[in-house]
Amino acid sequence: MNNDTICALATANGIGALGIIRVSGNDALPTVQKSFPAKKLEKQKSHTIHYGYFMDGEEAIDEVMLSIFLAPKSFTTENSIEIAFHGSPHIGKRILETLIKNGARMAKAGEFTLRAFINGRIDLSQAEAIADVIASENEASRKVAINQLKGGITNEISLLRTDLLNFVSLIELELDFAEEDVEFADRTALNGLLDKIELKLDSLIESFQYGNAIKNGTAVAIIGKPNAGKSTLLNALLKEERAIVSNIAGTTRDTIEEVLHIKGHAFRLIDTAGLRDTVDEIEAIGVKKAKEKVENANILVYLADAATEDFSEDIEMIQSLLREDLKLIICATKIDEVTPTKYETVEDTFRNSITHEFDFIKISAVENQNIQDLKNELSSYVEQLKSEENNVVITNQRHFEALKKSLDAVDKVKEAISLRISTELLAYELRNALEHLGEISGEVTNDEVLGNIFSKFCIGK
Repeated sequence: MNNDTICALATANGIGALGIIRVSGNDALPTVQKSFPAKKLEKQKSHTIHYGYFMDGEEAIDEVMLSIFLAPKSFTTENSIEIAFHGSPHIGKRILETLIKNGARMAKAGEFTLRAFINGRIDLSQAEAIADVIASENEASRKVAINQLKGGITNEISLLRTDLLNFVSLIELELDFAEEDVEFADRTALNGLLDKIELKLDSLIESFQYGNAIKNGTAVAIIGKPNAGKSTLLNALLKEERAIVSNIAGTTRDTIEEVLHIKGHAFRLIDTAGLRDTVDEIEAIGVKKAKEKVENANILVYLADAATEDFSEDIEMIQSLLREDLKLIICATKIDEVTPTKYETVEDTFRNSITHEFDFIKISAVENQNIQDLKNELSSYVEQLKSEENNVVITNQRHFEALKKSLDAVDKVKEAISLRISTELLAYELRNALEHLGEISGEVTNDEVLGNIFSKFCIGK
């Protein structure tokens, strides 16, 4: 990577009280100096702020405040300057144009963070955590991202990797004395270490389900026959008129998706078309999309109209949608319109017909009865995914895949030991396990992986 000077807008586009432009590189100070006559920047101390006008030749573009961060005590470990200006998009554009005229170039997506990684200030998992902190939309995702930014995942992996590396060194030493048929690495101790690593990897892999729910939200499909009260429930959960409510069957013809936050967790609520056979072409497309949404949902909330006499169609529909890992909640709706005896009969009907485990809640979305019970049930689903034994939670798909590859490699090493396989092949399997563990922190990586990771960052970060 070259050491040219880069610049970019670090704040969001649009009008605001202030905007900030970041500049980083070996020539950051002289590049900005050409437009900042108020002070001799190279004579200033690190972590100081300076007032003056930012100039384009003889023209003052804006009065600004410059924050100076000298290498290596900056985010990128290079000389860096942050220019705070009045938050006009036009002013920001003029300052960037002038910086480029002075010799800088526009930064690529994630290039500041990439430089921090390349220069050793942060590891790869911490770099990814920065993007997660920026993207966090709830308290749970913020906490997990901050823990990762502090090196939580890397600390867990590096301890395992260091112990494994010691054994790899001993195995490699055996290769140097292959003709003398000696063993420097205690196979029993190595097996014990592999068992320990296996337990830790299993725990981290298992945390991904909870981590994915935190990072991406839990998908909740609201399903039922036409006029079962799906749109009314969505509006009650969101406390706003988001979906059209009508007594006419088939009003919802497309899926409506909204995010609901409960106790710091995000739930992606999907209101779907009523499930029924229909000759209406557009409604039929909506029914098909509804079934597709259930296939990708974590939770199915099925609404059954409590006033219905025959639930055989509802039961048949639920059975057709079920899968082993799907959380099922059956809600008897419109309970304000029926007697307590009736809704007890409704629950018995479903209990006697559906073998898949489910929670049963009686609700009236119109009267706002027991809506909080449903929210509590949704929240408890996510909380039950959390392991009390593991402080580190995996939220990143790349980490998840690397951990699975690491676990597979560890299993192969254990098999190699049990079969008393040659030292050469054992060394190969051990190096393979080390490599996959190193992928998480970036100790082992390639340009394609880096390009894919940092391309998803916003420009200016």
